[in-house]
Parts: sequence; C-alpha cells; structure tokens
Amino acid sequence: MNKVTIVGVVVALVVVGGGFLFFQNSNLGSPTPQPGQSVFDGKNSTFTIDGHEVTLVNGVSAVPAAPGSASMVTTRYFGNEATGDLSGDGLADTAFLVTQDGGGSGLFYYAVVALKTPTGYKTTNAFLVGDRIAPQTTQINTNAQELYVNFAERKPGEPMSAQPSVGATLYLKATPQGVLEGLMK
Repeated sequence: MNKVTIVGVVVALVVVGGGFLFFQNSNLGSPTPQPGQSVFDGKNSTFTIDGHEVTLVNGVSAVPAAPGSASMVTTRYFGNEATGDLSGDGLADTAFLVTQDGGGSGLFYYAVVALKTPTGYKTTNAFLVGDRIAPQTTQINTNAQELYVNFAERKPGEPMSAQPSVGATLYLKATPQGVLEGLMK
C-alpha cells in the first residue's frame, strides 16, 4: 500500500470512530422525560460560584465585575451533561459544566449538579475544576454516588499558555445538604 492509501484509511477510521463517539455521547445524559416529569435545563438555571448567585438565561450570564465597572464577569453553560443518582434517592440528578471569564486571561471551568427532588430540582454550588483546561467527559457513578469530571491539564511547571496534555479526573460528591465537595482519590 502506498502512503496516500494508508493516510486515507487512517482518516476514514478517525472520522468513523469520531462519529461513533459523538453519537454515543449525544445519547448520554439526555433522559427521556416520563409523563408528569420534567428534564432539567442547565442553560436556564441558578447556582452559586464562590458565594455569588449566577442565573443563566439561554446559557449566559453577564454582570459587572464591580458596581459601576465596565468589566464584565461572563458565565456560560458549557455542557458535558451527565445524569444519574448522586443522592441515593432513586431520582436522576443532572451534572453539567459552566465556564466563567472575569475579563482577565483565565477561563475557569466549574461543575454544577442539579439534584432532582419530588418537587423539582435544587442546584448545588459550582465547584472549580480548573483554569484553561480541556474538558473531556463528565460521568455520574450511581453505585458510588460520585461525579467524575475528566479533563486535560498542563504538566507541572508548564506555563498557562501551554496546551493541556495530561489527563486528570476530579472526583466530586453531593452532601445530604446539597453541597458539591471534592473527594481525595
């Protein structure tokens, strides 16, 4: 086989594999509502980041960085939704990621969980995943009642301008009070 044929086969395999992964991931975390049930809408939700309430409307919130300031703090729905039971009550909770840009060089990623209750959803606080990372997948392990946020980060000592290249996983758990906390693993 010549080089052009080999390159063509490799490209075709990457396209087919990528399409398969996209299809598989697009079906994860999108529960079909049962009669009388609703599906959580992370793009139109309210939660707290560092004690400040954030309300997303159509996936975006933009508020002044300080009273009278022209600088804005912009929070955006990122996605990577996952569903599963984090609270052990048998109801499907929803986890998702948001980004926050305070006008500086950083782009901070946070995980948020919407805990399903018999009367609707209650969001947790937003938990910092990292600055200028490359999010991969978000998963809920129902058996362990844990949230796994997979992402790529920079190697120790690399500048923030370097592309994230090291795989990492953040392990989170929702307390009975609805607080999202990190786990040491």
